Amino acid sequence: MTHLNRIKSDPKKMGGVPIIRDLRIPVATILQHLAEGKTEKEILAIYPDMQKEDIQACLEYASYITKTREIPLSL
Repeated sequence: MTHLNRIKSDPKKMGGVPIIRDLRIPVATILQHLAEGKTEKEILAIYPDMQKEDIQACLEYASYITKTREIPLSL
């Protein structure tokens, strides 16, 4: 089951960056927490309005984005 319907992008909200539902929490922020090694439980404690399905949606979104466009790996 996909949770991508939880990801929203509206140029009138937060400059159009992808956010979780209407919480104004950027997908990139959650992905950064995951990259830093935070657990689902820790992320949900930081953002109590989120649900575990929101975290799954962020991961699905990241997977979708990296499949549909080339992202340079040089830093």
